[in-house]
This record gives sequence, structure tokens and C-alpha cells, in this order.
Amino acid sequence: MSHASTHPVLLLVSRRAKPGHEAEFERRMEAFIRTAEGYPGCLGAQLVHPGDEEEVEDTLYHALMAFGDADSRNAWQGSTERAAGLASIEPYIEGQVVERGISGLAHWFQPHSGAKPGQPPRWKVAVVTWLGIFPTVYILFRLLGDALASWSLLPRILLLTVLVVVIMTWLVAPQLTRLLKPWLFPTPKKGGQKASDDS
Repeated sequence: MSHASTHPVLLLVSRRAKPGHEAEFERRMEAFIRTAEGYPGCLGAQLVHPGDEEEVEDTLYHALMAFGDADSRNAWQGSTERAAGLASIEPYIEGQVVERGISGLAHWFQPHSGAKPGQPPRWKVAVVTWLGIFPTVYILFRLLGDALASWSLLPRILLLTVLVVVIMTWLVAPQLTRLLKPWLFPTPKKGGQKASDDS
């Protein structure tokens, strides 16, 4: 389990729907997400809808996908299912498609310092929370699953949720905030974001 290639790979892909075509875009994106979830190696996928309308970035839709490893992610990105899904979505998007990826858990524990300059949009808070909770729960199940197998459901859930809250509050969330600070609290200059291959 020490190989980076065996770590979960998380993708965040941002798209903007063409005005007036949001409903059809959402319908096709939901179908695309369901296809991705059923693909071998995909651990889960979610479509994050725009949040506060006054935030410019919140006009974006965000597809969040988790894969068991980089090979599974690469297989999905080269699949005919993905190509068909992108072709279905393409007529309903405008502007650049921006992809961000996080591979493995070690990246979360690199120390970054600095004060928080403001409040990030709610969708970013939701994404970072998911990025923290998903691997935390995954690791706890891998470590404690066998030991707790004989426990009844309620005590098992009680222990796991307590551990998740403690680990998130004092370890994962602070490290994620430091690591993702440039994205959570971008500098107020309008830099060109790099478009890349969408998921």
C-alpha cells in the first residue's frame, strides 16, 4: 500500500452550461456521472451544482470523480463510454473545461502556512469536505473493518463517525486547507486558467 499508484485518484472537472440549456446539460451530466460510477475502478462520482449566484465561479458545474488508482482513471479517460458521454455533453457547454487532480494521500500532509484571507464559496467547502471524508472513511474501513465485523450496526457507526470527526477536525481538514489554500482563497487577479482534458 506504499506505492503512489495504489492510492485513490480524485478528479475535479469544472464546466459552464450554455445559458438556457442548463436543464438538458444537467440531465446529460447526470447520465454521464452514472456511467462513470459503473465503470471498473471508479469508487464514486458526484455532480456539484452551482451555488451562490452572486459568485462568478458558482456559475460552474463541478464533476467530482474518485478512482482506485491512476490506472483505473487512465482506463476511464481512454474509454469509449467516456468519449460518448463527452460527445453528448459538448453541445451544451461553453468556455473552457478545467480539470484538477489530486493523487494519493501524501500530498495532504505537506505543511503550508498563511492566514485565511476570506470565506470560500460553499461549493468549494463541500468539495474539500468530500475530499477529506472519502479517504478517511475508506482507510478506517480498511483498518477496522475486520475487527468491527462482529459488532452490531449502531456501535460500529458510533465509533466510526466519532473517529471521522476527530481525524477530520484535528488532522485532515487543517492540512487540506493549507494544501488547497491557493484554490480556496485565490488572489484577486484574473489569471487565465489552464484548460485541460476533461473527465
